[in-house]
Order: sequence, then C-alpha cells, then structure tokens
Amino acid sequence: MKNVTDSFLSLGHWPFARSFGFNTDILATNPINLSVVIGVLIFFGKGVLNDLLDNRKQRILNTIRNSEELRGGAIEQLERARARLREVEREADQFRVNGYSEIEQEKWNLMNSTYKTLEQLENYKNETLQFEQQRAINQVRQRVFQQALQGALGTMNSCLDNELHLRTISANIGMLGTMKEITD
Repeated sequence: MKNVTDSFLSLGHWPFARSFGFNTDILATNPINLSVVIGVLIFFGKGVLNDLLDNRKQRILNTIRNSEELRGGAIEQLERARARLREVEREADQFRVNGYSEIEQEKWNLMNSTYKTLEQLENYKNETLQFEQQRAINQVRQRVFQQALQGALGTMNSCLDNELHLRTISANIGMLGTMKEITD
C-alpha cells in the first residue's frame, strides 16, 4: 500500500501533473500511428476475419446438411420400423385368428374322434352282447339237443328189444353196402 501512495505523491513532482486539459499536439498523442495500426488491422484482418467467418459458415452448413441427412435416414428407418411393426401386428392378428380357428378345429376334431370312439365302443359292446347271446343260445340248444338225444335214446332203449335192434343194425349195414356200391 505504501508503494501506491508513493507513486501518487511522486506525480506531484512532474510539471504537467498539476494541470488537466487536452493535448493538441497530434504527434504527441499518436492518432496517426493508431489509425495506421487500425487501418492495417482492418485491411489484413478483414480477409482473415472473412475467412474465419466463411469457414465457420461452411462448418455450420455442413453440420446442418449432415443433420438433415441423419434426420432423413432416421425418418426412413422410422418408416421402415413402422411398416415392420404393422406387418408384425398383422401377422400377430393372423396368428391369433388362426390360433383361435385351429383351437376350434382341434376341439371339433377331438369331439368327433371322441364320438367315433364312443360309437366304436358301442358297436363292440353290441357285438359282444350278440356274441354272448348267440353263445348262450348255442349252449341252450346243445343242452336241449343232448337232453332230447338222451330222451330219444332212453325211449329207443326202452322200446327196442334184441330182435328189433338186430334188424336195425342189419338194415343200416345194408344201406352202407349199397352206398358203397353206388360210389364205386
């Protein structure tokens, strides 16, 4: 702080430091030098500044062009994605409809096959019943035949005496002999 105060105090020793006013000496104020420097800067700096601004403008335009191309590509990809989405949704709807119709078809097929199986089982049952019924009828016939045969044998044995028995045997032997002669 002392150096700052000393520098202000030392200004008081200069002869022009006590008066304030405009210096009209052009060479002392150096406006010509300043105008020459400013002119040179404007003359040479104008081209450099224009080049910088043109480069900046070109970079901005290139960036905008690239952004527009990227935007166009993104829009194109978006449209392709939307088209693919519509296609997938259409396929999903078709699968859904086909799935429901396939389920209905499978249900009808299952019902039909079950009905056919039940029908076949009913036919087998009826055939089994008929077979068992026929077998029972045959067994009854066979017993009736056996009983009738036994009854006939019993009647025949009771009615047949030895003489009748010998005549029947002779007659049967005679019939067998004639049958043999006919076949020879």
